[in-house]
Amino acid sequence: MLKANWRLPFSDKVPYHRLGAMPAIGAPALVLATLAMVVLPVPPMLLDLMFSFNIALSLVVLLVTIYTRRPLEFAAFPAVLLIATLMRLALNVASTRVVLLYGHEGPDAAGQVIGAFGSVVIGGNYAVGLVVFLILMIINFMVVTKGAGRISEVTARFTLDALPGKQMAIDADLNAGLIDQEQARSRRQEVTQEADFYGSMDGASKFVKGDAIAGILILFINIVGGLSIGMGQHDLGFSEALEVYTLLTIGDGLVAQIPSLLLSIGAAIMVTRQNTEEDMGQQVVFQLFDNPRALMIATGILTVMGLVPGMPHLPFLLLAVICGGLAYWKYKQYQKAQQAPEQTDLPEAAPATPKELSWDDVQPVDVIGLEVGYRLIAMVDRDQGGELLDRVKGVRKKLSQDFGFLIPPVHIRDNLELPPHNYRITLMGVAVGEADVHPQHELAINPGQVFGPIDGEPTQDPAFGLEAVWIEPSQREHAQALGYTVVDSATVLATHLSQMLTNNAERLLGHEEAQNLVDMLGKQVPRLVEGLIPDQIPLSVLVKVLQNLLSEAIPIRDIRTIVQTMAEYTGKSQDPDILTAAVRIALRRLIVQEINGSAPELPVITLVPELEQMLHKTMQASGGESTGIEPGLAERLQSSLADATQQQELQGEPAVLLTSGVLRATLAKFVKNTIPTLRVLSYQEVPDEKQIRIVNAVGNN
Repeated sequence: MLKANWRLPFSDKVPYHRLGAMPAIGAPALVLATLAMVVLPVPPMLLDLMFSFNIALSLVVLLVTIYTRRPLEFAAFPAVLLIATLMRLALNVASTRVVLLYGHEGPDAAGQVIGAFGSVVIGGNYAVGLVVFLILMIINFMVVTKGAGRISEVTARFTLDALPGKQMAIDADLNAGLIDQEQARSRRQEVTQEADFYGSMDGASKFVKGDAIAGILILFINIVGGLSIGMGQHDLGFSEALEVYTLLTIGDGLVAQIPSLLLSIGAAIMVTRQNTEEDMGQQVVFQLFDNPRALMIATGILTVMGLVPGMPHLPFLLLAVICGGLAYWKYKQYQKAQQAPEQTDLPEAAPATPKELSWDDVQPVDVIGLEVGYRLIAMVDRDQGGELLDRVKGVRKKLSQDFGFLIPPVHIRDNLELPPHNYRITLMGVAVGEADVHPQHELAINPGQVFGPIDGEPTQDPAFGLEAVWIEPSQREHAQALGYTVVDSATVLATHLSQMLTNNAERLLGHEEAQNLVDMLGKQVPRLVEGLIPDQIPLSVLVKVLQNLLSEAIPIRDIRTIVQTMAEYTGKSQDPDILTAAVRIALRRLIVQEINGSAPELPVITLVPELEQMLHKTMQASGGESTGIEPGLAERLQSSLADATQQQELQGEPAVLLTSGVLRATLAKFVKNTIPTLRVLSYQEVPDEKQIRIVNAVGNN
């Protein structure tokens, strides 16, 4: 979210709506004044005032661009550039009218500002003034304006190309629970504003370029027009008319081109800025003089040049001393920074006498554990700018809301046995995920289609196994422009943790979490819970049913329907699998909504009747175990289902296998590990209002 780095000193006293109304009057007033200057004659005194205002406005805009930390903090710059350019051109028209009408009366006939620039700045010599004016025009047009226009064009193209990648990164953070909906909305708005800003700057740079060309044309038109009027209407000689009108025209051109040059420099500074928390002065000082090696080499070169006979010794040797002093100071700072970690890593003194062992020395197994190598400790330490604790908290909050129960805390600790950049995710003390991250780099993930390779260390995204590359932070915008999704190390680790917890959600729910759900339900509907658990339904049965639901990615948020359905079936069976099937039918609308949203039609994959009957007989013979399927048949069935699932994913539709209730649980276990994206439903689990569209029928061939 964009935050202003300054505030008006009177913002606490003046109502906001009045402050917002002030700029709304200024912009129309400037536009109307511009039109008036083009149409109406302007007296010399008012012309002096407008020229002075034009110079002041250009200075203010230039200083604002220098002290702006991020380009979007001055998002109105393209509009300001357009208004200032139009006003300057209108001033050219007004001053041209005055010069041609009253120029024969003397240098001050067109106002004191034009006269001062014509006499003081260029010494009253129109030849010198013409040369100075042309040099200013070349600098403005060929160097500043042309370079700024090119940068604006390239930046606008890269920003628009990187827009999908940035949107995907925001969606990835939102899905991982790292940000909430409000933060995602703010980041999307910022990305859109950035694209709009650079697109506007690309167009605004064309105004600056056209203004520079117009200045050259206006100069020669005014000289020719002045000679014609002076010689034809006021009977002036050629040399006198040339001197008078050329001097005034050049003075007029300099008055207009100096603000134009200032605005061009401001535009160039704006499009070359980086999105950092430092203004341009801080960036230049910190980055230009940060390397002592470069300063030492510069000191040696300046010293040699200062000692060469015939060279000016004092300037070169003075600069050599300054560069040498800066190099020595930076070198000392670098040495202190290298020694600081060595002092902080000293081992603590061991206690004098060991204490007796107790049960406190027996550490229980962490439900969720995160072990990090010593190079990743900074990611956990808030004092060092680590964001991992906040990211993990966001993951727990997001998953708790999705699943319907409180995710246990994540115990984070360092492990010196791990490689320095390695981390390990454990559940109940068993490792379920492990990978390497580089805190000083960012991970560019290939989402499936990119426009070219990028330099870096090839790797794989630990959460989803996608191809990825570790890159320098300075390569972020280039990678996004190529179509990569770029995330930092904390996001990589948090996303991996979120994916592991999602895949093992049933292992996170135990008797304690189930009892808390029952207690919360008892406060809402006490009649339902009273005397039911554990008198009629053992808590262990409820835990097993909830775990069965979570193992197939079904949230248990609707705990009321789950318990109510179990209460209805408790007299018929206490088998967790039978109760799970009954609960799934009761939750069929929620299950289908999780798979296909609110679409009225559900695309499904089915089995041909012959294959379904064969599997029925096989299940009956093997007691309902999927391992009873003949190996050759199991291999062909798995291959056919994998192909059908891939076809659905390529079409952007969910992969759902629809089968009978007898086969549903067995086939769900059969495809869980091999085809995790395939969801298995029974005919009874499809809501009546949903229409079924069969997209594929899997046979036994």
